[in-house]
This record gives sequence, C-alpha cells and structure tokens, in this order.
Amino acid sequence: MSGTMLVGYSSSSSSSGSSSGSEDGSSAAAQEAAPQAGSPAALPAASIPAPRLPVPDSVLNMFSDQEETVLDDCSKHGGRVRTFAHERGNWATHIYVPYDAQEDFLDLLQILHAHAQTHVASLTAAAEFHISLSQSVILRHHWINPFVQSLKERLSSFHRFICRADQVKIYTNDTKTRTFVGLEVSSGHSQFLELVSEVDRVTEEFNLAPFYKNPSFHLSLAWCVGNLSEKLEGQCLHELQEIVDRFEDSSYFLRIHVAEVRCKSGKKVFSFPLR
Repeated sequence: MSGTMLVGYSSSSSSSGSSSGSEDGSSAAAQEAAPQAGSPAALPAASIPAPRLPVPDSVLNMFSDQEETVLDDCSKHGGRVRTFAHERGNWATHIYVPYDAQEDFLDLLQILHAHAQTHVASLTAAAEFHISLSQSVILRHHWINPFVQSLKERLSSFHRFICRADQVKIYTNDTKTRTFVGLEVSSGHSQFLELVSEVDRVTEEFNLAPFYKNPSFHLSLAWCVGNLSEKLEGQCLHELQEIVDRFEDSSYFLRIHVAEVRCKSGKKVFSFPLR
C-alpha cells in the first residue's frame, strides 16, 4: 500500500535593493542582521513545509491478509522444489480429506519409516496426513471466496462414509522430483470418485486443472527428494506390506471415517463437514 505523500512547495521571494544607509550606520551590519533569502525565518509561516506524519500501523496492516509474501528457500523444507513459481497474489490451493492420526497409527508409521530407511536413508516421515481430492492449483486472491462458496454448494449433499487405507504403494510427483511411500485406499474408492467429480466441476469453473484420471487415493507416510522409486519397490515394498498386515489391530485403525473435506488456500483452511 502506498502512503500519501505530503509535498512541500517552496515560495518565491523578492529581495529589496540596498540603500545607502547613513541614518543607522553601516549597511553591511544591517545585511548581516537580516535573514538570508530562502531561510525559514525569511518565509511566511504558511509556506514552511509541514513535517510528514507517520502512517499508523493499523493502516499499514489493513490489507496484510490479502497477499502473502513468500521467499522460496528450499533449504528450509528439506530440499523440496516448488512445482510452480510463486507470484505475488497467487495462492497455492489444495482440496483434501484430513486424517487425524492416533497413537497406533503413529507407532506403525515409525516401524515402516525405520524399515524403509534401510533402503533409502533420506526418507522423511510425514507430519500431517490427508487424502487428496485435487491437484495443487493456483487461485488469484479475489477468486478464493467464490471458489470456496462453489465448493460448499457442490459438497453440501454428500454423506459421511468409511474407507480403508492398508495397501503400501510407492508414488512420485508429476515432475519426478519427489518420491513417496503411501497407503492406498482399498475400500471406499467409489465414494472418493464421487467427491472428485464435484471438486473437478468447481476447478473447471475457474479454468483450473482437474484431478488425475484413474486416481490412486492414498495417505502419504514418508517422502524423499528425487525419483528413488526403484529402490523402494520390489523387495522393500513387499516387506513394508508384511509389516502392515502383521501389525496388531491395523485392520481397525486403518479404517478412516471421512467426515469432512478441507480446502487450503495459502495459509487459510476452509472446512466442509459432510452430512
């Protein structure tokens, strides 16, 4: 936000001619006592530029939530590279089903992560868990409210359901710059497809990319930089699946109650509870 600039205008003044001063003594003394042309004392009070007043913080910050400033430093997030360049006013947006991990799930994750690291040491365990319903897309700031409203209308008729995510699978992103270990959904696939169908209609309204064809719905458990899928597939994948199958009560806590859909745009998160 640009502050209003206060501009001071200087005034023009005329200098009076010197007179031969025999009445008050030396004319040179009189000139020394007179203010110099252009000095504050020589200007009318109304012509002296007023000092600039500081802009209140409340004014400077009144639009701070409209655009976010991002400095892209991949060293701060494990070497991950943006799939698209950040531009001011563009908000990365993602639609997903959240999963609130409980203690049993985190115990299983710890064992899977440790074993997978014997094959790829650079794997990092995920800290948050979700099942994606859209690609990461870009929204302009003024699109966010109508986009969210359209999502709300499209998802309002959907009922809650239960799915199961218990099949270990290896994934890479579109640009092959990251590899993931995930748990693929083995039941509830048709309900996810119905959700994606409605989400796709919203993204198409805004000329954004739809979700992948024939999607593999999954929870990401761990990730690493680069395409290291060959090291994780085959024997490693088989061993990870055996760990899941043998883990006590995994058939219970890998059942996911799908009760809401979320949309994250920049740092804002919008929730859409299902019926």
